[in-house]
Amino acid sequence: MEIIECSDLSFRYGKEFVFDSFSHSFSSGISLVKGYSGCGKSTLLKLIAGYLHQQKGCIKVPAPWHKPSKKFQREGLGFVFQQLNLLPLANLVGNLNLVASLAGISRRQTKERSDLLFEKLGLTELRKKKPGSLSGGQQQRAAIARALVKKPKVLLLDEPTSGLDDDNTKVIKQLLETSLPKNCICILSSHDHRLEEIADEIIDFNLRLPVERHLKEVV
Repeated sequence: MEIIECSDLSFRYGKEFVFDSFSHSFSSGISLVKGYSGCGKSTLLKLIAGYLHQQKGCIKVPAPWHKPSKKFQREGLGFVFQQLNLLPLANLVGNLNLVASLAGISRRQTKERSDLLFEKLGLTELRKKKPGSLSGGQQQRAAIARALVKKPKVLLLDEPTSGLDDDNTKVIKQLLETSLPKNCICILSSHDHRLEEIADEIIDFNLRLPVERHLKEVV
């Protein structure tokens, strides 16, 4: 079984701790990290990915990478940001091709995987379109397709259904339930209760982490 091990993590912006001494093991399957805005959900995903670096503690990711690194990001990680970060001048095919190429995936495999993902996500007719010509829901699905095209061992999704209606959310839920790579560790950061039913594990940061002062009065 694949494992991501977070041990005694501490991270702060300036003098304010986002969290302190956080430890948790994430295993294969879908883990949902939920909690108030600003409680550290997105920060944790970026630490696991290696886009941020903790002040204390360590993170171990699956072999052969063992720790977050540029190589891990290219080969073993699929990440969907809240801002999506699709390349605006490339069409959807181009977005997926670039990610797959950086991961060392052949053109044939890339086309096979891309075609299948586009079909499952209802994007086949839009594959030659650029992101700017798509709706928010279509862009969200395209970003997930791009994250999955290299069949990552670790898939991190930051608010993957934010602003989506029930139908678009259902498509994404079905994809995650049926189409994750074998033994993939999928971590969702979200406050969307609709995702709870597909989670193998739910980590509630509201129970683990300090609540921001302005929220204490309404809890």
